[in-house]
Amino acid sequence: MSEEQKDKETKLERTNNVSEPQSEESVKPDTEVPTDTAAEAETGSSPTANAPASTGADKPMRAPLTEEEKAARVQAAAEARAARAKAAAEGGEGSAEAPADKPARTRDKAEGDAAGEEKPERPARAPRAKANEEPPKPKEPSPKQPLLDRLVAMLKADVAEDAVEDAVINYENDHLPTVTIKNEHWLSCAHQLRGHLEWSCEYLRNLSGVDQETHLEVVYHMINLSTKAEVAVHVKVDREAPTVASVTPIWPTADWNEREAYDLLGIQFTGHPDLRRIMMPDDWVGHPLRKDYESLDSEV
Repeated sequence: MSEEQKDKETKLERTNNVSEPQSEESVKPDTEVPTDTAAEAETGSSPTANAPASTGADKPMRAPLTEEEKAARVQAAAEARAARAKAAAEGGEGSAEAPADKPARTRDKAEGDAAGEEKPERPARAPRAKANEEPPKPKEPSPKQPLLDRLVAMLKADVAEDAVEDAVINYENDHLPTVTIKNEHWLSCAHQLRGHLEWSCEYLRNLSGVDQETHLEVVYHMINLSTKAEVAVHVKVDREAPTVASVTPIWPTADWNEREAYDLLGIQFTGHPDLRRIMMPDDWVGHPLRKDYESLDSEV
């Protein structure tokens, strides 16, 4: 075979190799994409992205406070109350300074007011009288006023002349006779209300504490189940040292109510058989229903 024929056969073999299709195995990539990875690529999210959060790790139990931590919180609450009282006493001192982001016109007005430029006050317009309007009628005497008068007379005669501080008719509450009794005479008055022949209030319907800002009050609602006569009693207690006699020995239903007032308002009921917190933890600092309460617990 000549050299020219060998060259032709070599070129023909090369052409056949190039035009021959490759098998599937020859074009198979070196590495395969896992099924999960492919699905993740299609959806754009990882398989664990939508997995629900573990519910096994619940919120840890609240560790009891140490004496040092309780003392620190009491001190912080006292400082916060003092700062708030000081801010209220100053009456918004420095409020005449207008913020820089206010318009110049508003800022100039504020500066003018601060400089003492007072505008004359516009007199208040008298209310117009409606045509054919009748003057308000005087309030008619309550049908339960004699009942209240007898109650006051009984307490003054059987307990002390100065036992009753105030006596009113609560017109909004079905003309309920309401008396305010001095703290030092309350226990004796309670015995009278429970054992007196006319009153015989054998059931204490409710006991609650109230923060009146200047002082605290304990309010009692009691009823005579035979005559259905009702009466409400208010007893004022000092805000700094709130103490009042417990009536749990007289009306057992007062037990948990007095514990609630002690827990949430800090009122001490002397003579209570088991005075302790009923809602908050034993190491809780402060009393949440007081109007000057400062929340210092991170869990609130």
